[in-house]
Amino acid sequence: MKLSRPVSWFLLAFGVWSWFIWITFAKNLWKDGSGLAFDDAGDPTAYFWVHLALAVTSFLLGTAIGIIGFRGVRALRSSTAAERTVTRTRSTHTRHRACSETEAK
Repeated sequence: MKLSRPVSWFLLAFGVWSWFIWITFAKNLWKDGSGLAFDDAGDPTAYFWVHLALAVTSFLLGTAIGIIGFRGVRALRSSTAAERTVTRTRSTHTRHRACSETEAK
């Protein structure tokens, strides 16, 4: 399957955004002083574990989506470079053929 350029860039941007957002979220969760994430004894609460699981899952999914976007961008760049090479080869071949026909006359 080939992704379009806008879709590839969107998926890559989503992956980068996920890294930023969810790592920041996990750091803030770890430093939480409101009493939600840790009880009075300093032990993690159910709130902490649920939100940590959400953050890790979202981070992993964002990473996978970003990788798909990166591969799409990379495939588009290599196919664009290959198309340019083919176009240059065809135009050079056409020019050489036109010169050879002119010389033959």
